[in-house]
Amino acid sequence: MPVTRISCFVGRMAQLSRNQKIVLFVLSDVIFLIFNIYLAAAARSGRLWPDHLFADALWLVPAGCLITIPVFLRLGLYRHVLRHGGMSILAIAMKAVSLAAVLLLLVAINLASPRFPFSLLAIWWGGMLLTTGAGRLLVHWLLRAAMRRQRTVEKVAIFGAGHAGASLYNSLRSNPEYRVIAFFDDNPALHGRQIDGITIHSPTKLEGLIQDKGVRRLLLAMPSAPMSRRQQLIVRLARMPVQVQTVPPLKEILGGTSIAQTRDVSVEELLWRDPVRPLPDLLDRDVRGKSVLVTGGGGSIGSELARQIVTLGPKRLVVLDHGEFALYQIETELSEKNGAVAGGVDMRFVLGSVCDAASMLDAMRRYEIDTVYHAAAYKHVPIVEANPLRGIVNNAIGTLRTAQAAMNAGVEKFVLISTDKAVRPTNVMGATKRLAETILQALSAQGSATVFTMVRFGNVLNSAGSVVPRFRRQIAEGGPVTVTHRNIVRYFMTIPEAVGLVLQAGALARGGEVFVLDMGEPVHIYELARRLIHLSGFTVRDEHNPDGEIPIVITGLRPGEKLFEELLIGTDVDQTPHPRILKAQESFLSWSELEPLLREFERAASREDVPEALALLRAAVPEYLAKLGVQSFAPRSDVGRDGRAAPTIRLANQA
Repeated sequence: MPVTRISCFVGRMAQLSRNQKIVLFVLSDVIFLIFNIYLAAAARSGRLWPDHLFADALWLVPAGCLITIPVFLRLGLYRHVLRHGGMSILAIAMKAVSLAAVLLLLVAINLASPRFPFSLLAIWWGGMLLTTGAGRLLVHWLLRAAMRRQRTVEKVAIFGAGHAGASLYNSLRSNPEYRVIAFFDDNPALHGRQIDGITIHSPTKLEGLIQDKGVRRLLLAMPSAPMSRRQQLIVRLARMPVQVQTVPPLKEILGGTSIAQTRDVSVEELLWRDPVRPLPDLLDRDVRGKSVLVTGGGGSIGSELARQIVTLGPKRLVVLDHGEFALYQIETELSEKNGAVAGGVDMRFVLGSVCDAASMLDAMRRYEIDTVYHAAAYKHVPIVEANPLRGIVNNAIGTLRTAQAAMNAGVEKFVLISTDKAVRPTNVMGATKRLAETILQALSAQGSATVFTMVRFGNVLNSAGSVVPRFRRQIAEGGPVTVTHRNIVRYFMTIPEAVGLVLQAGALARGGEVFVLDMGEPVHIYELARRLIHLSGFTVRDEHNPDGEIPIVITGLRPGEKLFEELLIGTDVDQTPHPRILKAQESFLSWSELEPLLREFERAASREDVPEALALLRAAVPEYLAKLGVQSFAPRSDVGRDGRAAPTIRLANQA
């Protein structure tokens, strides 16, 4: 029978239940046992049918079954998963057969006739080892052959031929779904050498070998490589239709994470830039030994604020959110870490709304709050655009109520988390955040004992409203990936980096400042989508490649959406002690001008008068351009193929 047909038969046997497989192997072992007794007798006598010797050894059949099968069961020979066993099957079989042979020898010494040749047991031992051990190994190989035919074997390349690469290869070698066909490494001394017969190539051959050999997945086994080298390689690979994954970083491997636990390349690595070390004195100045309140603590920014604050030695951390489940999630996370990470910080979790002035004042007084980080806001542009009154009440009136509570409770410092959409806003969300900034600026100008300040920055990666998780989900579903405009550009920063800068910026405040975070270079969203598709191992379907796998569909700008976000309203910008934090001096309405408008806002909200509320919003935020249908400006035309646009900080009057 051809090997392929045998392999198919074995593959069908693999579909049997566990008990059925055990019965099948027990029966086969009984047959092997009887056959090997006969074979040993024939070999010992030198005759094909050893009548007398076989008769003398016939007692071995019942004795062998009573001893051998229980030994095999006891040592787990029938529990072994053959398709994954490999050479370990042979080791277990050798132990089991050897123990059975020793026990049979003891029985023979006491019960066998004087004519019984004990050398027959040695021959039987060899035959049993061959049939039970090597037989199972053969079944293991046939099972793997059947699995390879049933599944398409994925061709894999590994970048990094050091210890990490070799360990990763050893982990993949036992998996029939993958076949490593090439190694790559930066070290010229390794080029041309082999690991288990697989050649190590220079990175210059990367594109050619990936295309020629049909590699669909490339694994980065470079846990200790500098981030700059990893990012350089990832950007290069983002142009190829190969899925890129990476082993855990060295710190996680040393902490016990398996090197085989590969993961997708993070967008943080794709958009990486040189990190700036935090200034320790600024990082914990408003936190250490103080009672700190974080509003919106269940959101992306608020929860990260809570995570970082709890490690900086506060006297107390109070996390407030109006969403019960979001509050429960951050409470569970921080409570689990509190003993080990925070050293037993007093933590309180408050379910409440920033629009409820009485409850905000009660919380600040009860917990003797020193510093407030106000992250509570509605941030999703289309949702707020469709529900403008709720956005105005939560983002603007909520900020007013919380700020007034802070003044009445004697809070030392109040830091508003703002957004680049507050600059010359074209949507309700941005206009309400600009109004929130104006409220704090006006209160500060009144000479408040509470220091009010705000920190403005752009999009954060992997937040609840970020495009990156949506792109990944769309790619996993087979597309299409949706982008609102081919030329749309955004700033990006990681959530931990943004929050660390917020903590440091707040420490610089003296009252009324607008701090702007240097977000680095803005990113071309269309090119970001292309990169993520390629890094996931797919090709982009477009006019240049109609046979591609995943298309990018342009859906059109959403209501109030800009092509290019801005970070500054004017040109009056000062440097601060931190290289990534700028201080802007911007004009605003005085409290005497703003207070009547805020009273009118409240009256319009109580009447659910949306047109009146929007008219008041345009009066309070003169630069609000949404209803005029004005884009602030188009993005620069020199956005490159690498997905990055030119300026680090774009000034509003540079349109």
